[in-house]
Amino acid sequence: MFWSGLILGLMGSLHCVGMCGPIAFMLPVDQSNSLRKFGQIFIYHFGRLMAYGIIGLVFGLLGKGLYVFGMQQKLSIAIGVLMILVVLIPYKTFNRYNLSKPIYKVISKVKNRLGLALKKKSPDTFLTIGFLNGFLPCGLVYMALFGAIAMGSAVKGSLYMVLFGLGTVPLMTTAIYFSGLLKGGMRQKVQRLIPVFVVVVGVLFILRGWGLGIPYISPKPVVEVVSSQMECHE
Repeated sequence: MFWSGLILGLMGSLHCVGMCGPIAFMLPVDQSNSLRKFGQIFIYHFGRLMAYGIIGLVFGLLGKGLYVFGMQQKLSIAIGVLMILVVLIPYKTFNRYNLSKPIYKVISKVKNRLGLALKKKSPDTFLTIGFLNGFLPCGLVYMALFGAIAMGSAVKGSLYMVLFGLGTVPLMTTAIYFSGLLKGGMRQKVQRLIPVFVVVVGVLFILRGWGLGIPYISPKPVVEVVSSQMECHE
């Protein structure tokens, strides 16, 4: 299921460009030195991946807690259903019950820190901007976090989020270098495909939870058989 995180990032890149593009366009990169500019963009992406990895670690740990209680399969099904519902529920209805509203104050502080970082050109600027950028709320990141929880492991959850972040790197980098190429009908067409792919990933998580014995998609659950027989020696 790790590959679904990478493809989710690739498919949702245009959404990421729309949400985080303004920050990427404002990066204080060195326009006079192409090699230095590439390095600065690389550090920016590295900062984003660090943030995604930390978030995935936390949510993967949450999934591990549920896994310990034998709920991994049910969790996988629930995550899949939730992904599909988020796509199907009208935006206005979803926004009315958006649970992220209580953390808007924290988000506001992150944005303020980003604003300050964008004005600097010190070596750590791009790492800071990328790291803070990774903590900004985004509907697509929420979908990826559902997947991280379903991994049932802190390490796997972190890896899932890092792969999601890697999926967004190519188009985000293209946006920085060639922003004009991402305008027009192409962007709208790809945007329409994002909900479709989220539903597909949701279905895959449901299949995974059912344990139908389909290799790589819905493997049967592993059941350990412990023998209760004990040998007695006189």
